[in-house]
Amino acid sequence: MKESRIATGIHNPMETTRIAACFAALFVIGSHIAGARAQTPQDRYTKHEVMIPMRDGIRLYTAVYVPKNRPGKHPILLERSGSGAGPSGPERYRKHRGSPKFDENGYIFVDQDVRGASRSEGVFVQDRPQLINPLKPHDIDESTDTYDTIDYLIKYVPGNNGRVGLWGISNRGFYAAVGAIHSHRALRAVSPQAPASDWFLGDDFHHNGALFLMDAALTGDKDPDTGGDAYRFYLEHGTLSALTKAYFKETDTLWNDLMEHSTYDEYWQARNLPHNMHDVHCAMMTVGGWFDAEDLWGALHTARATAAQNISIPSMLVMGPWDHGMWAGQTGNRLGDQDFGQLTSAFFQNEIEFPFFDAFLRGNGNLRLPAARVFETGANRWRTFRQWPPREAKQTNFYLLPGKTIGITPPTDADVYDEYVSDPTSPVPYQGGVIRKRTAEYMIDDQRFAANRKDVLTYQTAPLASDLTLAGPITADLYVSVTATDADFVVKIVDGFPDDARGKLAGYQMLVRAEVLRAKFRNSYSNPAPLTPLKTEHAAYEMPDIFHTFRKGHRLMVQIQSSWFPLVDRNPQQFMDIYKAKPEDFQMATIHIHRGALAASHLRVGVLSPE
Repeated sequence: MKESRIATGIHNPMETTRIAACFAALFVIGSHIAGARAQTPQDRYTKHEVMIPMRDGIRLYTAVYVPKNRPGKHPILLERSGSGAGPSGPERYRKHRGSPKFDENGYIFVDQDVRGASRSEGVFVQDRPQLINPLKPHDIDESTDTYDTIDYLIKYVPGNNGRVGLWGISNRGFYAAVGAIHSHRALRAVSPQAPASDWFLGDDFHHNGALFLMDAALTGDKDPDTGGDAYRFYLEHGTLSALTKAYFKETDTLWNDLMEHSTYDEYWQARNLPHNMHDVHCAMMTVGGWFDAEDLWGALHTARATAAQNISIPSMLVMGPWDHGMWAGQTGNRLGDQDFGQLTSAFFQNEIEFPFFDAFLRGNGNLRLPAARVFETGANRWRTFRQWPPREAKQTNFYLLPGKTIGITPPTDADVYDEYVSDPTSPVPYQGGVIRKRTAEYMIDDQRFAANRKDVLTYQTAPLASDLTLAGPITADLYVSVTATDADFVVKIVDGFPDDARGKLAGYQMLVRAEVLRAKFRNSYSNPAPLTPLKTEHAAYEMPDIFHTFRKGHRLMVQIQSSWFPLVDRNPQQFMDIYKAKPEDFQMATIHIHRGALAASHLRVGVLSPE
C-alpha cells in the first residue's frame, strides 16, 4: 500500500490514432472461433493491452478482454486498481469474478492500473483527494481519469454497445465510487463494494480516531514478524514510536502518514468519500458485509451519502452476512462458527449483482431497485426495504440497569455507576486464545473469554420471550467518569445463545457489532479535548448499522471495556499525542459507567416488529 512514484511519460497526441488503429486490428485478428468447450479465460476471451492517454498526457495501463465468437454489441465492465490490474502480458489472463452470466452474455472486461500504480505512468497518491469545481483543462483526479478512460473505451473498442459499468471491492471500491462522480454519459451502472471511504472515522486504519494497530502495521514494506503471538509481540514493543523505529524507517509509507496525522485534519478530510458523492448520474448499488472487519463503515456511509445527494438516480444498498469481499466467493453459507443456511454469495452474484448491471448495460434500465436488499442475521433471510434504515423500525433506548441487566424503562436511581480498572499493561484481548494475526472471524466470535474478565462489564436481558430484531445504526450513549484524562470505550453487542443450543453454540456469546471511541474525540475529531478526572462526562458515538434478530430464548448482551488489543492500539489514558507516547506515559485508570436517572447510559437503535 506504499505510495509509489513512477517516472512520468509524455504522450504524443498523434499516438492516439496509431493505438486505436492497432487496437482495432488486434480485435479483428483475435476474433477467431474458440473451441467447442471453452474451459479457460484464454478459450473464451482475447486479451489486448493498451496505454490509454489521459487529458494531461499521462497514460494508464489497461487490459481489455473481448469475448471470442460473440457477434453483436456488448457492454463493458471496468475495474480500476491501485494494487495491480491482473497479470501483464498478452498470454497471461485474469479470471474475472462474478456471476458466470457475465461470461455467458458476452460482457467485455476491462482492468486498469490507476495513475502511478504498477504499469501506469504518473504519480500514485493513496486515495487521491477529489478536486473541487471548476476544473482547469488539465487538472486531474480519479474521476477525470475514469471519465477519460471510458471516453476512450467506447470510441476505440470495437463491438461495445456504448454502455459501461464500473465495479470494485475495497480500495477498488473507492475507485468505483469516485468514478461515478461527474459521470460520463456512457457510465450507466456503478457498484462500489466495501469502498474504503474514510480512514480516520471508520474504515481500515482508524475507528472514531482510535488506531487499528494490526491493520495499520501491514501498510509498510516490512510486515512485523510477531512470532505467532501478536498480543505478546505488540505488548512487548510497548509504543507506536518503537514500532516505527523498528519496522517503518522509510518515510514514504502509509504508516508514517498515519503517525503524522493524529487528528481529523485536512489530510483525512480531503479523503472523505461520502462527502464527495455528488453529481452522480448513473445507477448505484453499494455492497457491504455485516461482518466486514475493514470497510463496513464505508459501505454504509457511501450508500447513505450517495442516496441523499443524488435523489434522482436509482440507488440501492446491499448488505450480506459476509466478511471483507466474501460475496465474491462461491458459497457464503458460513463464517466462523455461524451457519447461514444458504449460499449467500452465489445468490448475490446471480440474483442481485448480475441483474443490476444487465438491466442498465443491456436492458432498458427499468429495473425497480429497492432502497435496501439486506440479509437479516439471526433469522438468516434476505429482506427488502423502501428505505434504510427501515421506516418501520421504532427507535428504542436499551438502558444499563442494576444487577448488570438491560431494559427499556429508564432508571430512577440517583447517580450510580459500575466500575472497572483499565490497565495498559494487561489490555483486554480482542479475541480468545492465542492471537496470531488479525482474523476476519473476530467480528462474529464467541465473547465468553471477555465476559470472565474483571475489566469488562457485561449486561444482559433475561431470556427473550419472543424474537427481537434490531435494525439500523446504533448510538452508544455513555455517561462516564475516569480517574485519568483520556480513555477508550469499546461497546459490544452480543447475542447470548441458550445453554441448550446445538453443539458448540451452547452458551455461545456471538459478537454482532462492536465499536470503539477514543474519549478525547468525544466532541470533535479535529480538536481533541482531555477528560476532567472524575467529572461525569457525556461520550456518545454512532456504531455501524445492525440487522440482527435475537431469537426467542436468546439474550441481548452488552459488553463495555477500555481496551481491545492488539486490534486497537493501547491508550496511555492521559491526554497526549499517542503516536509519540513513551513507555512511562501509560497509566492505570478507574472507569465509571454511570446508569442513574440523570446520567443514564444506554444504547439507541431501531426495533422492528415481528412480521
